[in-house]
Amino acid sequence: MSDPADALLASWSANAEAWTDAVRERRIASRREITDAAIVAAVLRHRPRRLLDVGCGEGWLCRALAGKVEAITGVDGAPALIESARASGGADFRCVDYARLIEAPEAAGSGHDLIVCNFALLDDRVEALLAALARIAAPGARLLIQTVHPLAVEPPYADGWRTERFAGFGDAPWAAMPWMFRTLGTWVATLAPAWRIVAIEEPRAPDAPMPASLLMVAGKG
Repeated sequence: MSDPADALLASWSANAEAWTDAVRERRIASRREITDAAIVAAVLRHRPRRLLDVGCGEGWLCRALAGKVEAITGVDGAPALIESARASGGADFRCVDYARLIEAPEAAGSGHDLIVCNFALLDDRVEALLAALARIAAPGARLLIQTVHPLAVEPPYADGWRTERFAGFGDAPWAAMPWMFRTLGTWVATLAPAWRIVAIEEPRAPDAPMPASLLMVAGKG
């Protein structure tokens, strides 16, 4: 498969069962120590009524917020992950890949006052996707993006495709996943056409020498 974005989506389908097990059994240290709690706390600070979880995976964030947010929609492009999410409940889960979201964002609903992309913006179409999401966001909406902290990734510090092999995530036969690394400057430029950054946070586990993630808060531009 020549297109890394296609290979990325295919890897999520191949890894769906192993990923679901890793998340639900809390095998991923950074999530267990800080990043899961960081995104839940960030969402609750905004007190949303209608939330869209983009790249919801097996639905853990939607479940964590069930009963705290009036209406939650989760979208993901991997059918097997959406199947797992629906089986556990907690939200309106829809199988919608990013290419379709870019062309027809209304497939994810509309009027969302908070949109969350939690470690979900991994391909090379992020600017177009964020512009599409702005079209279905309510006036005054906020966007939360949590992603790998650029300084926590091995050099070179330059935009480009990397490969995730899921070391330490369990003994399942993981399929390697291509993903697009972005510098902080590139993240800011990518957001700028449709969104205005209002805050940048760097969640860090106690006593950890480096932040575990980059958490950006933006409003409609």
